[in-house]
Amino acid sequence: MSEVTTIDVAARDRAGKGAARAIRRQGLVPGVIYGNKQPPVAISVNPRRLWAEMNRPGFLTRLFSLSVNGKAEQVLCRDVQRHPVSDQPVHVDFLRVSAESKVHVHVPVHFINQEKSPGLKRGGVLNVVLHELEVIASVDSIPSALTVDLTGLEIGTSIHLSSLALPANVTAVVHEKNPTVATIAAPTVAQAADATAAAGPEAASS
Repeated sequence: MSEVTTIDVAARDRAGKGAARAIRRQGLVPGVIYGNKQPPVAISVNPRRLWAEMNRPGFLTRLFSLSVNGKAEQVLCRDVQRHPVSDQPVHVDFLRVSAESKVHVHVPVHFINQEKSPGLKRGGVLNVVLHELEVIASVDSIPSALTVDLTGLEIGTSIHLSSLALPANVTAVVHEKNPTVATIAAPTVAQAADATAAAGPEAASS
């Protein structure tokens, strides 16, 4: 079962841009809870509480229980609008979910044991193609991250989606068969030397 974090929020009587501006003037962040075939609920959130959760890992993949005037709503955060200058949250959208829900989420890809990769130890470079992967998952199976173990990998290795062990009830959303997640490339200096050698002695002396 995924971790569920509780946040106290307040219901708002009015929705719309004018009401949202009024909420911001009170020092709060306006938001909305929607989905699961129920009417949307306009809410306001303490910005410090929201900011603290935004700075924890997996903000968009963690389940939240929003306490709205004593009623609990189980949700995922779907979007946070930020101020273009301060980067502070100015609006937040939450999607209602249930135990039966299957949702699309973007899960970060993490790489471990870089020090155990012979290719990287010899100066190879890890080129990450997919920093995150879109998956369809049941609510209680959303992974916080997908892990790639680099142990034993040499220069020239390509890591594909098939190398990732997806949890049960989790399916990757891809637009090509077995896409590349990352590669271990030759060192940049070595590549430049190879290019110079291939160009011949004239290039080397110029």
